[in-house]
Amino acid sequence: MLFKLASVVTRRYSTRVASLFPATRITEPLENRLTQLVKRHDSLLSRLNDNTLSGKELTDASKELASLSTVHELFHDWKKGTTDLVQLGDLLASQPDDQEMIEMAKEEYNDITARLAQVERDLVTELAPKDSADEASAILEIRAGAGGDEAALFSAEMIRMYERFAQLQRWKWEVLSKSEDAGLKGLKRVPATESQGRIHTSTITVAILPQPTEVDVQIRDSDLRIDVYRASGAGGQHVNTTDSAVRITHIPTGLVVAMQDERSQHKNKAKALKVLRAKIYEMEREKTASARRDSRNKQIGSGDRSEKIRTYNFPQNRVTDHRINLTLYELEPILSGDGLSRVIEPLQEHYLAQSLLDVEQ
Repeated sequence: MLFKLASVVTRRYSTRVASLFPATRITEPLENRLTQLVKRHDSLLSRLNDNTLSGKELTDASKELASLSTVHELFHDWKKGTTDLVQLGDLLASQPDDQEMIEMAKEEYNDITARLAQVERDLVTELAPKDSADEASAILEIRAGAGGDEAALFSAEMIRMYERFAQLQRWKWEVLSKSEDAGLKGLKRVPATESQGRIHTSTITVAILPQPTEVDVQIRDSDLRIDVYRASGAGGQHVNTTDSAVRITHIPTGLVVAMQDERSQHKNKAKALKVLRAKIYEMEREKTASARRDSRNKQIGSGDRSEKIRTYNFPQNRVTDHRINLTLYELEPILSGDGLSRVIEPLQEHYLAQSLLDVEQ
């Protein structure tokens, strides 16, 4: 979400100069916040240069200064960019009929605004409240919703899409389980089995669960009920004739995780605990988030066709993310994983902007 030209800009400069400024993410409250952070940076630097701090004060001041250095540098670049635009406007105002000057100014304007746009993106990222799970690994859970066999096929396509995207990002990943919630994603296409050419609609749910460490989530043995049983389905004689499958129930929350992909009961238990820990961690995170806003209800839904956050429409070659009203007619590149970033990046910018509302207040 992009903010319109900040009122602080239009107040400071003439109408002719202000018209040069592109839409900006740095609203007046954010600029005030940045000014405060820069003053804090300069104050800490001055205290450190005085050599009057010692021990813990010195350590704490050094850490805080380091955390503010990027904001300090970016805000300096932003102010320089806005000043350059003002000077460019003054130059054009003084020579309105010089066509050669106007052409040169256009080129410089494009360079300055491109640089400002990148600086603003970086500033927004720096100002946004940090999430303790940002640096953690994650578990991706995809489940078929409405639509029967087509929903299962849709789930398989989504798995391939996210696997390819992870490969392109050079992320390490592994499949925890192939059996068997956050946003609902919908699919519209003509199934290969549909001879009359009718469009079939199916849904899946996708959950991204930050993976906590054992320190983040403590699970007591007394809170668990562990059942072992014989694995079902393909997997060879050994899998189906030994009690290798594990089902773990977390009694306080009622969460249940089953795992049967490994031949070893020990390995299945370890995988199940990893998923269970992630689910409990996400549950606690959601409790904290819901104290500020009802975000979970907006994100997850029930898996019904009427509740959707993203639609993949095969006949129209269309992908629509309903959260930000983004529509792209690039279905194949997105499904291949190569074009998925063109959906993810606008979403990131949108939620960064939303998170800044707390900073502005």
